[in-house]
Amino acid sequence: MRPPLHVSYSRAYPVSLDDAFSHTLVLPLDQLFCRRFGPLPPIASTTQDGVWSTAGQVRTIHTADGGSMREQLVEVDRPNSFSYELSEVTGPMKPLASRVEGRWTFEEVGTGARVTWSWTVHPASKLSGLILPIFGKLWTGYARRSFETLEQLLLEATA
Repeated sequence: MRPPLHVSYSRAYPVSLDDAFSHTLVLPLDQLFCRRFGPLPPIASTTQDGVWSTAGQVRTIHTADGGSMREQLVEVDRPNSFSYELSEVTGPMKPLASRVEGRWTFEEVGTGARVTWSWTVHPASKLSGLILPIFGKLWTGYARRSFETLEQLLLEATA
């Protein structure tokens, strides 16, 4: 089996560390990941119980291309980071990834906060491991576009 792919994207925002963490953790995914980037679809909806805030919680993410995945919140270290795992992938992403470990980190920088989103993608097969580098480039564009949306959402939430 090929090794997993590690990708990350960072950006600083003019909001406090606490605000960046608190608002990002609970953002509805269909608001944050609302735009397609190439073959990477927007998130259409999530199915969950309660506010997304406690390690151990599980929700189902539904993508606009008909796929879905199970997301479990693994760790919450307020206001520094939160981690999750995506599994039970269906739809077009199923042949690519068996699971994904995701992490959001937050750090003070200047008068604001730097937010970093990272993924470790475990290939579903030897073949998918060969195309993960291409997926990584697409994921970076998807992250960049989502971080543009994150800026608007954070500024609205803290205004």
